[in-house]
Amino acid sequence: MPAAVNGRQVSADLRGFREVQQLSYACAEAVAAQLRPGVTEREAAGMQREWLRERGVRDWFHLPFAWFGDRTAFTGFKVPLQFFPTNRKLEPGMPFILDMAPIHKGYTADIGYSGCLGLNPVHDRLLSDLEAHRELILRQVRERRPLRAIYEAVERLMVRQGFANRHRAYPFGVIAHKVDRVSDRRWSPTLFGFGTNSLKGLAKDALHGHRDGWSPLWSPYRFSDHPPQPGLWAVEPHLGFRGTGAKFEEILVVTDSRDPEESAFWLDDDLPHVRRWREEARAA
Repeated sequence: MPAAVNGRQVSADLRGFREVQQLSYACAEAVAAQLRPGVTEREAAGMQREWLRERGVRDWFHLPFAWFGDRTAFTGFKVPLQFFPTNRKLEPGMPFILDMAPIHKGYTADIGYSGCLGLNPVHDRLLSDLEAHRELILRQVRERRPLRAIYEAVERLMVRQGFANRHRAYPFGVIAHKVDRVSDRRWSPTLFGFGTNSLKGLAKDALHGHRDGWSPLWSPYRFSDHPPQPGLWAVEPHLGFRGTGAKFEEILVVTDSRDPEESAFWLDDDLPHVRRWREEARAA
């Protein structure tokens, strides 16, 4: 039976994706609350894995990441291995990003949580300015603009805000990728930090999409020069400024509905960054 989420009737499948996304953000908030000076990225990534495994997670789209300090802005990143957690230690005033993509009961989430150990005005500004990107992405997806054009619009907004586009540092420069249900397994091997079960699904989407003229990767390149494909997209605009980075990552639902409000919507508005923006609006 459909149930209401954010005032909208959604399927059991969407409730399943929402639940694992909520679980992921709960993990991020719990781990963030435990971070102290001297904790390393590897330790923070391990804390995420342990927290999720204690709650039944046995499979991953990708294993948890943690980035501290200027690594939140991917400073000097040239090769994929630099994304993996290091022995970088957290220090007072240092920004951090926790990023995880667990699979639970066959449902996938991929989230990014930005925080800071103490006060950091630059980081606060980045987090606040991300709100406009969430609004822009939703509006232009509802207008059925090509994904490549939306990517370029997001980048122009970043430049106007005075920031650098750091999701360009990701493989293929992606701002988003599709997520799907996968077969429910109690354990799945990983390859270079990515679950083999999910990689197979992404490869299948890529082959199917290539035949039909679309890609499961949302990038600045020609293969993303098509309207939004119905499905679930993990979207992660990532801002950088002088060695400080911040992002959010959450699921955007795209449908084939002709009703603009039903053609695309964020899966959940009860997320830490959205609550932060509401609190800022009330304070203003």
